Amino acid sequence: MTPLSEDLPPFRILVLCPHFDPDLHAATGEVMTRLVDSLAAQGHTIDVVTSLPWYRDHSVEQGWRGRPVRAESTSFGSITRVWPFPTDKGSIISRGLAFVAQTALSLAVSVFKKSPDVVIAMSPPIFFGSAARILARRFRVPFIFNVQDIFPDVAVDLGMLSNSQVIAAARRLERSLYSSADVVTVLSQDQAENVRRKLPTEVDPDQRVRIIPNFVDTVRVQVVDRQTQYRRDHALEDKTVVMYSGNVGFSQSFSLVQAAAQHFLDRPELVFVINGEGAARAAVEEWAAPLSNVLVTDFAPREAVSDVLGSADLHLILLRKGLAKSSTPSKLYGIMAAGRPVLASIDVDSDADRIIRSAGAGLAVPPDDPHRFVEALEAMVASPGELRAMGERAHAYLRHLYTPDQQAEAYGLLIAELCSR
Repeated sequence: MTPLSEDLPPFRILVLCPHFDPDLHAATGEVMTRLVDSLAAQGHTIDVVTSLPWYRDHSVEQGWRGRPVRAESTSFGSITRVWPFPTDKGSIISRGLAFVAQTALSLAVSVFKKSPDVVIAMSPPIFFGSAARILARRFRVPFIFNVQDIFPDVAVDLGMLSNSQVIAAARRLERSLYSSADVVTVLSQDQAENVRRKLPTEVDPDQRVRIIPNFVDTVRVQVVDRQTQYRRDHALEDKTVVMYSGNVGFSQSFSLVQAAAQHFLDRPELVFVINGEGAARAAVEEWAAPLSNVLVTDFAPREAVSDVLGSADLHLILLRKGLAKSSTPSKLYGIMAAGRPVLASIDVDSDADRIIRSAGAGLAVPPDDPHRFVEALEAMVASPGELRAMGERAHAYLRHLYTPDQQAEAYGLLIAELCSR
């Protein structure tokens, strides 16, 4: 871990991100909001350019409609919110066009900002990188490209992007942005290796690519007694709860939960809970409807996260084959902060797999393998005492991970390094 420094100079930072407080149902909204808060606490000034809140219902929320751009001054600098052009989550072409339009609008409002010391753009959407590159050149400052998921790899692996010409164009844009950014920050060693392979030979990969993991929020997510209000609200008090909590999207193999629920139908004490929303939720609700041991619930309010995560006896991570090299399941950190064990269907020897095994926090099985998944699940729920021990080991492992302040300090040190060149 990088120790906190008390002598970093203050910087003015321009941030382009897809979501920001109060649009926190998107994981990237939570990540960037906490990063900005921590950077501001260290004395930096931040101008955020983001979208109007829209993620939860995939339409701009009531109270934010009527104007395509809204700007406000804040204690840390400013927030400018632009129209996100909401579209169908299931159409990657429509979403891509919407991101292009949002990026153009974000660029248009950003050129009038006070000159920053550095520009940070979050991806996805990858198009924000193009806007940040233009802004960095305009203001003659460094450009940091913060990559959460690697595009187009994730879309290609999911089969959402199949047109060879579109894929080739996306890969050209991806490589161009990696080459022009002063630094590309990624979340894991797997992602770092992915990006390094795509850099030109003349670029020093160790200087260009830096690993700064997302933080573990041990303030908002804490260990609670398993007999929670969430359990009482859903009549789960005496049940063994196996939970998936998070985005219900196409990156997750919910067919594994379906297979497991069918396998355990004769075990009424065991309930599968899917807590979340996303593009795949309608399909999940359709197969879950006839199954008496599956419960699908909405996202909980932000302040109830500990209550929801703490309601589970066992949490699930369900990442499709091949995605762990380009997409890091940050929900693992929340599960560990809640002191709960995890069963992960994930690529072998990926970063998440290594963390789970190193921590003794649960089990990991190869992705998209219903037999191995059910077999591991059966063994885990048969040993409640070992489940509790796994959860305790998961929580103890948090000392190896970043806090929000340490993540912000890492970015502050990186900005200082770039500005001193």
